[in-house]
Amino acid sequence: MLANLPATMTAIGFETPGDPDVLQPVTLDLPRPGPGEVLVKVAFAGVNRPDVVQRKGNYPPPPGASPIPGLEISGTVAALGEGVLDLEVGQAVCALVSGGGYAQYCLAKAGHCLSVPDGMPLDMAAALPETLFTVWHNVFERGYAREGETILVHGGTSGIGTMAIMLGKQFGLRVIVTCGSAEKCARALEIGAAHAIDYKSTDFVEEVARLTDRNGVNLVLDMVAGSYVARNLKCLAMDGRHVTIAVQGGAKSEINMAVVMSRRYTLTGSTLRPRSDEFKSLLAQEIRANVWPLAVEGALRPVMDMRFALADASAAHARMEAGDHIGKIVLEV
Repeated sequence: MLANLPATMTAIGFETPGDPDVLQPVTLDLPRPGPGEVLVKVAFAGVNRPDVVQRKGNYPPPPGASPIPGLEISGTVAALGEGVLDLEVGQAVCALVSGGGYAQYCLAKAGHCLSVPDGMPLDMAAALPETLFTVWHNVFERGYAREGETILVHGGTSGIGTMAIMLGKQFGLRVIVTCGSAEKCARALEIGAAHAIDYKSTDFVEEVARLTDRNGVNLVLDMVAGSYVARNLKCLAMDGRHVTIAVQGGAKSEINMAVVMSRRYTLTGSTLRPRSDEFKSLLAQEIRANVWPLAVEGALRPVMDMRFALADASAAHARMEAGDHIGKIVLEV
């Protein structure tokens, strides 16, 4: 038993996949931090699309990960595992985790933790890791985005979309987004998008051509896949890069490889959760060096939607699935 800590904790899990109401409180033994790990007393947990997919039974946790949903947390360090030297008990952190976030306590790799800057509320801190790690890796590392380039981002008011807008603006990118309503388009422009296209009333391929003087964008950040891929390629400039991070519109696409060759396109993509601990630690180092100073000085803050009590995780999932949210949904523990 860990000194001064409870033997058990409340978490939100599910016995069988299904609709949001399968999420129910469960009592679990308090996890023990192993070498290189910390136990975090969770203040807030971010709610992300992969949590919803996991709840439906279509995104099982990787080997060794907690079956409890939740991929990002904020809180205070409650206990240190062997070999952890750069964090201390009581320190406020946020962390990317492979699961277990919907709980009173959660294990995190020390290398995947970021110190919460002074003045940043813990609900905002919990809303940063998943989108920040994802956008930084896929836009700037896999997508090779450079200052002065133009990027097209689908789902402009999602957690990923809002982070892409903000990071893009900070690093000199012109960000064009698609959204599902005029209201969301207006909000995306407020957040910092250069242009916002209502894909329900406008053909985004034609609009991107107009906005770029028919030159196209340098990079597409794609969360849809499916039939969107062929349309996305029509939006790309010569030597353009197409990065897929989700397949909400279907996993299979039919594209003209002759066009890929003649226009020298690069098609890539990634999923973050199954990557190695070493990879995520290196990614965290990159973020600490390049992005976290913006959070420390207050220039980077996530767009927040709503907070729900941990026990109301099912309502949080229902809101995400309804698609009405703008920015990040978090659970208060």
